[in-house]
Amino acid sequence: MRITLLGTGDAIGTPKIGCTCPACTDARKGGKSQRLRFSILVESSEGRILIDTSPDLRQQFLRQKISCTDGTCVDGVIWTHGHYDHYSGFGEFYRVQHKVDVYGIPETLDYINQFVYFLKPRYHYVKLYEPFELIGLEFTLFQVNHPPVDIPTGVVIREGDTKVVVTGDTNKDIPKVSLDLMKDPDLLIADAIVPPRIHIKKHMNSEEAMELARELNAKEVVLTHLSHFFRPHDIESMFLPLGYDGQVFEFQG
Repeated sequence: MRITLLGTGDAIGTPKIGCTCPACTDARKGGKSQRLRFSILVESSEGRILIDTSPDLRQQFLRQKISCTDGTCVDGVIWTHGHYDHYSGFGEFYRVQHKVDVYGIPETLDYINQFVYFLKPRYHYVKLYEPFELIGLEFTLFQVNHPPVDIPTGVVIREGDTKVVVTGDTNKDIPKVSLDLMKDPDLLIADAIVPPRIHIKKHMNSEEAMELARELNAKEVVLTHLSHFFRPHDIESMFLPLGYDGQVFEFQG
């Protein structure tokens, strides 16, 4: 299993339009502070799955040199929730791949369908906490807490004894049934939108994300959905496991 962080930025990305803070300045110079919006590519020997479809999806596919065979670039898309920075790039499949298989809970898919129905995706409704198989991997959606979204989700990915957990967008108030499912991951990909000195009701800050990693007994943690409020990446990453665009994790199943 191979996991690529296609985009590690928050809803506005870094650099933020019109901002000259240190992180945005570093991003404009081409540093790792440059962050496209959130998407994750999951690959196995049998295919590719996207978790969320960033507004920057076209740029991400071109940057990673993702090829398409017989009109197929990915074997499916999993949507975690209906915020625009997590689904609006789906339109980048227009005239590239038709009838994309998309997966998510009914509330998420029905909401997103209002905006992407013209692309005619093939909808697959998924139940919370019930595993389903794609590209030879097992996926499970679990509920997190990301107000005002009614039922935002995270994703557990399994291959053999390997377990990867994606928190999705969430604050620290994750239901216990979800925390039990998330326990003991080999890799925790955790929402951490801001540094410790800042608190946002909808997301975890980096301190809360690291606390969650300890509580879950995560072997490795990488922070994502990062804002420009962090110091430039090369400085901040000396103290925190910040993700960066194009970062790859590989596991033997």
